[in-house]
Amino acid sequence: MAELSASVKAVDPVWDRIRSEAEHAIQDEPLLGGLVHSSILHHASFEKALSYRMALKLSSAEMSGQLLREIADTAYKADPWLGTAARADVVAVFERDPACHRFMQPLLYFKGYQAMQAYRVGHWLFKEGRHDLAYFIQMRTSEAFGIDIHPAARIGKGIMIDHAHSIVIGETAVVGDNVSMLHSVTLGGTGKEDDDRHPKIGDGVLIGAGAKVLGNIQIGHCSRIAAGSVVLEDVPPCKTVAGVPARIVGEAGCDQPSVMMNQLFEQT
Repeated sequence: MAELSASVKAVDPVWDRIRSEAEHAIQDEPLLGGLVHSSILHHASFEKALSYRMALKLSSAEMSGQLLREIADTAYKADPWLGTAARADVVAVFERDPACHRFMQPLLYFKGYQAMQAYRVGHWLFKEGRHDLAYFIQMRTSEAFGIDIHPAARIGKGIMIDHAHSIVIGETAVVGDNVSMLHSVTLGGTGKEDDDRHPKIGDGVLIGAGAKVLGNIQIGHCSRIAAGSVVLEDVPPCKTVAGVPARIVGEAGCDQPSVMMNQLFEQT
């Protein structure tokens, strides 16, 4: 039974594919050999590669890469869900972003993916009561990637953030599984209230570029929010909303808007 468990545990299709792609990338572009080896091929597991990459991006004169790497390693060891979510995020980006042609691209090049993994470590720290360290991770993630996610926010797996510039997600926001959002999205509050004040985004939701979803409102699963919209009221499941303020303009148009990434609609 122990041997069977070990063999099952060793199966990791996402990591195996990333390593295979890395080897081919070095053959195609030898000048990237140092980057690819240090970030991927040097590591025994996907989690170790994530820790290294996060530490490299977030290190500064205020906190060394070695310390950040140890923090991330501790988080991944304590909570295996973090690695599961990171793998689901890779697959989500690959399937939904037409600019992503390989599994290794999010890990190496995409700031939306990298910022999401840094947030996940910060969220783990926050849940452990290590709030100041979580806030530090939030600060450095914002400085490095231009994405500000409060470490107390709750975000599911299979998240794709395309381009990712100027994303803001507030403290009491909740984001479900398999959500896609584009740059300049805000999940914010509407005032100075210090309670549950941010949006709750259902599974499979697509949020267009520049959309602002404000207040403690419910965005139903598999709905679509058009680019540039300002959403101030609840959105039922499987609907499309658009405008300032946003209103329902039709059905979602498919079962999984966040996967199809279709942002066109016919106004009714």
